Amino acid sequence: MRFDKSLLAACAAILATPLLAETDMPFALDWKFEGPSAPYFHALDAGYFADADLTVTISEGAGSLDAIPKVATGAFPIGFADINSLMRFLDQNPGAPVTAIMMVYDKPPFAVVGRPSLGVSAPSDLEGKVLGAPPPDGAWAQFPIFAAETGINVDAITVEPVGFPTREPMLAEGNVAAITGFSFSSTLNLKRLGVADDDISVLLMADYGVDLYGNAIIVNTEFADANPEAVTSFLGAVAMGWKDAIASPDTAIEALMKRNPAADAALETERLQMAIDANVLTDYVIENGMGGIDADRMANAIEQTKSVYEFVNAPDASLYFDPKYLPTDGSLQLK
Repeated sequence: MRFDKSLLAACAAILATPLLAETDMPFALDWKFEGPSAPYFHALDAGYFADADLTVTISEGAGSLDAIPKVATGAFPIGFADINSLMRFLDQNPGAPVTAIMMVYDKPPFAVVGRPSLGVSAPSDLEGKVLGAPPPDGAWAQFPIFAAETGINVDAITVEPVGFPTREPMLAEGNVAAITGFSFSSTLNLKRLGVADDDISVLLMADYGVDLYGNAIIVNTEFADANPEAVTSFLGAVAMGWKDAIASPDTAIEALMKRNPAADAALETERLQMAIDANVLTDYVIENGMGGIDADRMANAIEQTKSVYEFVNAPDASLYFDPKYLPTDGSLQLK
């Protein structure tokens, strides 16, 4: 039997060419599969991650602090978490290989949500009332700054530690007069429980002098050092997912409903739109694009944190946010 030399040469060339390996990047969310997580699922279904040779799986979380230790330990290479809680984590765990690399909630959704029928319409109304607060909640972590900025007497508030599943039901039933939480989560959970719109008061902390940032994409720095192009590609895909969600929230919600078919599509669309309008598509983001931060504002955020938290080590903004992985191809422009 005679071999075709040209065919043999072609086969040898194929075997000698390295196959492009996809990078496995499991992504740890901060919370359950709700409206604000739809852009990530849309990016997955639209092929934005696959186009960048990334194999992405998305896991739900148990609060805005939850992803930080997951990413710091390397259990997940990338996640979504509150940057203010990241500051404190790094202060308490110096040298931990984790940092934020893309701001998503330029205006944080940290809020105190009360009910006017229970006497809570303004910050000062909290005095003499019972406040339900989950200990791992990002909004509760920032409550001391909110209290300091508004001048309320924390000692006059009874704080009731509550679980995430019981937080809104307790407020709906009148067992607490207010709760801490993310504005879009708590508001719509209360509506789902039958609380009327005009009996929900949302005290967004950012509207009361709290100059903090919110949740950001965080990364294990050892993974990022070894896979810089993959990390940048991931951020680009995330930005495209958010851009599409802004243009067509219904399309993004379709991707979410595949993962959470028990969800109320209309409610989750409203929740996503609330996050877009109040937290993601801010004036700063419209002008500068998604993902970055303002150095002066970050410095002020650190100062506010210092007013209620005693750093063990000198705070350093460069430890908390590293912009070098952000795409420079224009994909961060959302409008």
